[in-house]
Amino acid sequence: MKLIRNNQVQRLAAQLLTAMMMPMLALALAACSRQEEPKPRIVWIDAAASSEHYFESQQNIYDDCRRIAQSGFTQIVVDVRPPSGDVLFQSSVAPKLRRVARWCPGGRKFVPRVATFDYLATWIRAGHQAGLKVNAGVNMMVGGWWSESTGPSGMIYDHPERREWCSVDQLPDGTLLSQADNRTVVGCRFLDPANREVQTFLLQMLAELAAYKDLDGIVLDRCRYDDYFLDAGYTKAAYEGFSHYINNVPARWPVLSQGPSHVFIDWQPDSLDVQWLTYRCRVIHDFVAEAEATVHKVAPRLKFGLYVGAWFSEYYRCGVNWASPRYDLLREEPSYWWATPEYQATGFADLVDFLLLGAYSPADEIRGDGEWTMEGFAKLGRKRLCGEAPFAVGPDIGNGKGFEKGGRADVLPEITATLLREGDGLFVFDLSHIRKFDYWDAFQ
Repeated sequence: MKLIRNNQVQRLAAQLLTAMMMPMLALALAACSRQEEPKPRIVWIDAAASSEHYFESQQNIYDDCRRIAQSGFTQIVVDVRPPSGDVLFQSSVAPKLRRVARWCPGGRKFVPRVATFDYLATWIRAGHQAGLKVNAGVNMMVGGWWSESTGPSGMIYDHPERREWCSVDQLPDGTLLSQADNRTVVGCRFLDPANREVQTFLLQMLAELAAYKDLDGIVLDRCRYDDYFLDAGYTKAAYEGFSHYINNVPARWPVLSQGPSHVFIDWQPDSLDVQWLTYRCRVIHDFVAEAEATVHKVAPRLKFGLYVGAWFSEYYRCGVNWASPRYDLLREEPSYWWATPEYQATGFADLVDFLLLGAYSPADEIRGDGEWTMEGFAKLGRKRLCGEAPFAVGPDIGNGKGFEKGGRADVLPEITATLLREGDGLFVFDLSHIRKFDYWDAFQ
């Protein structure tokens, strides 16, 4: 009887211990599960660079989606609105893309699209079949293309009434010129972010895109001013908007006390300079807020994100502040000694579901703590975002210094490991270079 009682006691003690341990075991397993969840690996598919391979062939799209997944990528971003402003999805407001300017020997040349299949819908079906999430990449503040070899193309040239939507630049001699009329600068033609008609058009387009069945996310690209030299945005709409913002007529127009082509703020900006820089960031911030609301009203579960350059210390020139509004810019970044609380409040990281940070360093600049190393870009990105949004970060493996001629499969595993460690995911631009230089195995 004593033995039975002892066994009963032992069984009761074991049952009690098990009951006590089960919740802790469940928590431990859940923690392990979270830790083991892989970070996303995202590759961008540029429309122009991949046009000859995909525009006319659904089979090539299906074949490469399988190969993308086999190489370890988990998501794709399909460019469906190139810089011309024409689109590769069904839209009642945006013109359908018929041709795209592509880099070719001897300069840019137009590549037509003859096929009529739904380009985005095909990528969605093929991507999901391969186990990939599919995001639509959209060039936002653009509406045309011009080069000497191609001439003009895009909606601002095809629709004369939209020429007024174009950005206006200050030339080095101080005169103002619409980008629609510029015949010296090769590249895309930017729209005016301050123009309400432009904003309305783009929001309508985004609403149609968000309605696409089974789309996983939308990524805005070029959601900025064309302004690496602090020379853009001097439109009628901007004059009226800026006057309203400062509650006065600006003392000078164009605004900046120094002329254009200043790559950095290397003078003592006065209050009007700072107000102008702040106003432009406020325009972009408010548009991002409207775009997010538009997308999620149509598709609440759709992921909404932006691509931005990770070179934050220079990116203010584009009218973009992608940091968290909680980030103490004035304290953390001495070069922003001029930043007011109003400027810091233009940070929009809290408005998005995710960000793609372009860490476009030279091929051999992988490790480090500062900007213009890939690891440094990732570390600084985490600091500036303050946990507001997850971010994937990564290189340009075809245009960046040291990547141009291919043959750099040797550095890609280290880049992948470093950026997956420091960021919330890996982002690679772009698929055409993986195909061209046969980098498929290097990312596995």
